[in-house]
Amino acid sequence: MSATLEKRSRLLTNSTFAKIIVFGKAQVSAFIGGMTDYAIMIFFTEVFHLHYTISIVIGGVIGAVVNFSLNKTWTFYSNDKLYKNSMRKQLLKFIFVVFNSILLKSSGTYAITTYLNIDYKISRLITDLFVSLGFNYTLQRYWVFKKA
Repeated sequence: MSATLEKRSRLLTNSTFAKIIVFGKAQVSAFIGGMTDYAIMIFFTEVFHLHYTISIVIGGVIGAVVNFSLNKTWTFYSNDKLYKNSMRKQLLKFIFVVFNSILLKSSGTYAITTYLNIDYKISRLITDLFVSLGFNYTLQRYWVFKKA
């Protein structure tokens, strides 16, 4: 009986550990894509004087390309488990997630900046925290890059 419990414990630990590793890799990918996105937002707002909500869209698209590439080839990639969806279907699902993510980020940043009178750079960081963890990670992990 103890051998069975030990085996279950190892499987649970390995499974939990694997999930923690994937979550950590997803956060690194999101950070790299997010920093690209954030830097582009500031650049277009400060240098070209575009409204920050427009800059969020531009940065969001470029950051999404970086994030998708990292997620596809590193974060959720596995030699032993294939993806459930084709590359085309993953891209379509990812575009849906990115579109809604940009919408949430733009509207959240606008609301916090306007109604709480906080600088758009800080408002964006606050909004990103909620959108990345609550929306982006969940949909990418369990919908876009779902395993077969």
